[in-house]
Amino acid sequence: MPADPLSDTLALMDARCVISGGFTAGGDWALRFPAPGMLKITAVVRGGMSVSLDGLPEFTRLGPGDVAVFDGSRAFVVASDPSVEPADAATLFADTSGSMIRHGGGEDAVFVGGHIELGRAGEELLLHALPPLLCVRAGAEEAPVMRWLLDQLLRELTAGRAGADFAADQLAQLMFVQVLRAYLADADALPAGRLRALADERIAPALRLMHADPGRPWQLEELARAAAMSRTTFSERFRAVAGVPPLTYLLDWRMSLARRALRDGETSVSALAQRVGYTSESAFSNAFKRTTGVAPRRYRDVARAALTG
Repeated sequence: MPADPLSDTLALMDARCVISGGFTAGGDWALRFPAPGMLKITAVVRGGMSVSLDGLPEFTRLGPGDVAVFDGSRAFVVASDPSVEPADAATLFADTSGSMIRHGGGEDAVFVGGHIELGRAGEELLLHALPPLLCVRAGAEEAPVMRWLLDQLLRELTAGRAGADFAADQLAQLMFVQVLRAYLADADALPAGRLRALADERIAPALRLMHADPGRPWQLEELARAAAMSRTTFSERFRAVAGVPPLTYLLDWRMSLARRALRDGETSVSALAQRVGYTSESAFSNAFKRTTGVAPRRYRDVARAALTG
């Protein structure tokens, strides 16, 4: 099977979407949430709401099937109507329990919400690339799958069946992938960086080669040929979308793989050096230290101490 750079990157992020529960509201209502400090995801199952973030004057309207992702950096308000004075969401949620929280009279609107836990690599990649508020509309190409996932999530949250929490988290993980796919569909609107590179069809053949065999000593001419471009055109295109030259991207990808292997695996430093394209342990150690600021063995010791302590 050909390499899939997006799947590789998602695995490296250590991303986990956790559903915290559902929320129903009726009548006129508004809630103010503090800055989450993490990626937050909210999906509209029924009805709708208006969303406003601190520092952004306009409200954004969300309808059935729409999904919003907050980068976590700002407080925000959700409301049936922007003119309604918001209540404090933290107080409301602290005083209630259960997977479905009710507010106001009736169930005019139903939402499902959660947050996305990221490893360090995921934070570096996503938090700098996502806007404060990302909206994926029900009309997006991914909409049918997202609608099915939303319906299943609501069933798991309300039916009280065995294994519901686990099932909801797995469904949420698929929801996160669909949101990213929808975001990447408009590649030209993304800031230069790894996410935009993953969405760019012109450099995709070269990315697949680097991800399939990161230890190979790739030459610029080979990568350009795979992308059916001249060396100059390929270099310019790659830098415009990825923000770095092709071989710098390759180095960054190798170091990302190395960091994960050192944190999670038992591979020796010498074997890891060969896996990511270095002919000697010392050459790999020097490159790793230039990138991370510490030697590989020291990095492994610190990372494992953090997990156990």
